Amino acid sequence: MKDFFAPQTSAPSIKVTEPAWHHPLYTEEQMKSIKVAHREAKMWSDWVALAMVRLLRFGMDTATFYRHDKAVVKAVQDDPKPANRRSWFEMNERKWLVRFVFLESVAGVPGMVGGMLRHLHSLRRMKRDNGWIETLLEEAYNERMHLLTFLKMAEPGFFMRAMIVGAQGVFFNGMFLSYLISPRTCHRFVGYLEEEAVLTYTRAIADIDAGRLPKWKSLEAPDIAVRYWNMPEGKRTMKDLLLYIRADEAKHREVNHTLGNLEQKQDPNPFVSTYKDGEKPHPSKGIENIRPIGWERKEVI
Repeated sequence: MKDFFAPQTSAPSIKVTEPAWHHPLYTEEQMKSIKVAHREAKMWSDWVALAMVRLLRFGMDTATFYRHDKAVVKAVQDDPKPANRRSWFEMNERKWLVRFVFLESVAGVPGMVGGMLRHLHSLRRMKRDNGWIETLLEEAYNERMHLLTFLKMAEPGFFMRAMIVGAQGVFFNGMFLSYLISPRTCHRFVGYLEEEAVLTYTRAIADIDAGRLPKWKSLEAPDIAVRYWNMPEGKRTMKDLLLYIRADEAKHREVNHTLGNLEQKQDPNPFVSTYKDGEKPHPSKGIENIRPIGWERKEVI
């Protein structure tokens, strides 16, 4: 695997720098139970969020030359020449990595914007934030770890770097203004965005299972991934890595759909709260009680 990172500078007194947020442990059964899901839009803000995600999805599909299997099948029917359909429609290991890098470079923005604005809001009001800031910043950190993992496997070219810089500039400022206007809509937007992320990783895993990505069949996950997710011996292949990342995206899907259901200025964060009834399923930092379309307010507040 090609290492994108430059050699570390000398730090003779430092043995290792531990992550600020330790990743919760996932079981293989929990990760394999993750499903593609969609929360139906109910309010006008939901429809706005969904429309923006579909627009972003179209742009990302165009930028990364992504086509779903249905498009591949249609291309085969329209033009049976292998060279034509493979060059534009069929996904390979490189095209998947390009898509992952672009996706994760964008996905790390909303949590940081939301956490930053809620932090400043808490300072201005001189009141607690009720636990939202930490969860949002941890989400941004987790998405960045996804990106750093994929960068251990592929080096972006000049065009991709330029696209990422441009997309980040536009997306950050758009999220900043949108979160000031309607935080609820922004959390719904991220929930729908994570639905697309779960779908993307599910399709990549299916491609590995179908033998369409032979280079990834026995490829080992980078050391940074093994340490971050505490991947056990014998479960460190590329498919295992994508299972972990898909589970993370499913968790972000649950968190943001749930936060989008709450009163933004007064409700506590249900994912870090202690509940009176410990026997009843409730939100947590792990995925043992995950709800694909989020928890309703009446269930957690």
